[in-house]
Amino acid sequence: MEVKQKHFSGERALFMSRDMKIYDSVFFDGESPLKESKNIELYDCLFRWKYPLWYTENITMDRCTLFDMARAGIWYANGVTVKDTVIEAPKNFRRSRGITLERVTFSNAQETLWNCCDIKGKDITAKGEYFAMNARNVQLDNFTLVGNYAFDGATDVNITNSRMISKDSFWNSKNVTVSDSFISGEYLGWNAENLTLVNCTIESLQGMCYIKNLTMKHCKLINTTLAFEYSTVDAQIDSGIDSVLNPSAGTITAEYIDELIVESDKVDPSKTRIICKR
Repeated sequence: MEVKQKHFSGERALFMSRDMKIYDSVFFDGESPLKESKNIELYDCLFRWKYPLWYTENITMDRCTLFDMARAGIWYANGVTVKDTVIEAPKNFRRSRGITLERVTFSNAQETLWNCCDIKGKDITAKGEYFAMNARNVQLDNFTLVGNYAFDGATDVNITNSRMISKDSFWNSKNVTVSDSFISGEYLGWNAENLTLVNCTIESLQGMCYIKNLTMKHCKLINTTLAFEYSTVDAQIDSGIDSVLNPSAGTITAEYIDELIVESDKVDPSKTRIICKR
């Protein structure tokens, strides 16, 4: 069934719809217009009210817009593809799986992608706090984020060719790999396990601390101080490091370290090997 240039209003306007293609239409006031719907394709549609796509399955959105009041828009969904779309509303995607995002802008990404799994994204821009908390099986390429506390508790995450300005990102995470990217933010990666950074440029106050199995390959640390506290680390740094504080164990290789602080009453200095090229 095809629908073109329609205006929908009222609660559950298209409740439990099946096998529809909707073009150039507007969902005005009224909660949950497409709740429990399945096999829905949306092209150039506008959503202006809350909870538009709860408990849905096999949804495609192309060139759509979710305005600010379309908050908590896609929860408990299975199989959602979103392309060339602007999502202005916060708290989108919650407890959903099978999410594909291409050329999507999240202008208010607060509490977005919480407790979601099986996420693939490319050319994504997001601004907002607590992005992707407890997300699982995430692959992002060309991802730009401005917002603190991202990926708290996330597992099995792979991020490439990206830029993140994010204080406290990757806290309590497990099995995260970031490559060919830039990260700026205080307290990067605390309490993480198996955090791998490859060919990244990083700026961080007290970054990469309290980490179990931190691996860094061909990274640069700029304006990074008091790094690696109580972390087990295998770090190959292709720059200098401003300061290092009390690493627990492993090997750190750098051009130089301006200040190395190892307090024998807190860590065993013999467990960490420090190599400076000059």
